[in-house]
Amino acid sequence: MKHRILCFLILFAISFSVESAPKPKKILVFYKTAAYKHLSIPAGITAISKLGQEHNFLVDTSSNSTVFDLQNLKNYHAIVFLSTSGDMLNNEQQSQFEQYIRSGGGFVGIHGASAGEYDWPWYGKLVGAVFDGHPVQQNAIFKVIDKKHPSTRHFPSEWNMKEELYNFKNINPNINVLLTVDESSYQGGTNGAFHPMAWYHKFEGGRSYYTALGHADDKYTNPLFLKHILEGIRYAMAK
Repeated sequence: MKHRILCFLILFAISFSVESAPKPKKILVFYKTAAYKHLSIPAGITAISKLGQEHNFLVDTSSNSTVFDLQNLKNYHAIVFLSTSGDMLNNEQQSQFEQYIRSGGGFVGIHGASAGEYDWPWYGKLVGAVFDGHPVQQNAIFKVIDKKHPSTRHFPSEWNMKEELYNFKNINPNINVLLTVDESSYQGGTNGAFHPMAWYHKFEGGRSYYTALGHADDKYTNPLFLKHILEGIRYAMAK
């Protein structure tokens, strides 16, 4: 009798432990391109999926805009726009995404995510700025503005690297800038002495994180960059 009671208690404890264990958070990596298609998108998908495996969050991927249904989006703690471009969503899908953000959802934009939906002003405000062209790829000096944020505190104070260097317009004044690029270190910058390249902000009830880095495949095997996007995803997933 005592043996049976002991077995029952053990099974109950195991069952309670399994049921009470928190479910892993889940993100959606969206990579639809209706204009320019970055060849690094597959490398980005692979890298983010690997980050999920290593850091205990689930990763779904899609280039199909029909996933932008509120009931579906509620399954995700954050939506990652991985070098998306052009007019990605129709009017109803845009409305569903707006509701998702306003209900506390998270957004992460990587590189080309700022280069699209030009006729949807809300999206530009969510991202934090709108793409405004770029010069040829070249080396430039990036400067860390916020050394306390988990996505940039591992960077050197100045980082010289090759990148496709985006210029921006309609910069949201409410963004918290993490990283800038020194326009005196390269040719073709148009934003002047303060040229943001990564930032985060709270937006209409949700959270938004954007980095302009991530043009080429090599970024998605670079430990510094991977940590950069990992912490951006973690920020966006937080509730």
